[in-house]
Amino acid sequence: MNRMPPLTRDERDDEQRRVVAKIEDGPRKGFYGPFVPLLYSPLLLDRIQELGLLCRFQSSFPPKLSELLILISARYWTAQFEWSSHTQSAMAAGVPAAAIEAIRVRDTPVFDDPDQALIYAFAHEYYATQRVSDATFAAAVARFGRRGVVDLVGVMGYYALIAMSLNIFEEPLPDGETPPFDS
Repeated sequence: MNRMPPLTRDERDDEQRRVVAKIEDGPRKGFYGPFVPLLYSPLLLDRIQELGLLCRFQSSFPPKLSELLILISARYWTAQFEWSSHTQSAMAAGVPAAAIEAIRVRDTPVFDDPDQALIYAFAHEYYATQRVSDATFAAAVARFGRRGVVDLVGVMGYYALIAMSLNIFEEPLPDGETPPFDS
């Protein structure tokens, strides 16, 4: 069930049309998923999608780390749409299929890449305890720098917002897709 039905082209006002065009003309190449219900508040959507561009495409992390972080966040929030839309990107970026499956079933993944292991440790520790230990924080700063840790928190925060929107508004998966997890 979609709690916020999509606005048709005829129902959209000028501001909504402007934001849709901006999203469609950007690197996402389409208007879908979490953006559909958020269009009811076009100024908020515009700010959110700008933050998303920064977090996904311009952070200090390469795709193999940002896509991993997106999947960890999607799984924590049980955001079916987000998980489904990022699994292939994560694999293409170099996140091992076995690690993706372990995260999906809420098991502990094993990584050969120490950066991926550290990203997982940081995010998992936060999601499990709502804190990050001094040791994990120090390891993240030593490896990724202060900007990297801020970017890490930014990506987690952005995808938490997206997951909340998807879950609260019950945005459906694309036609034909099976939910990746039950809960």
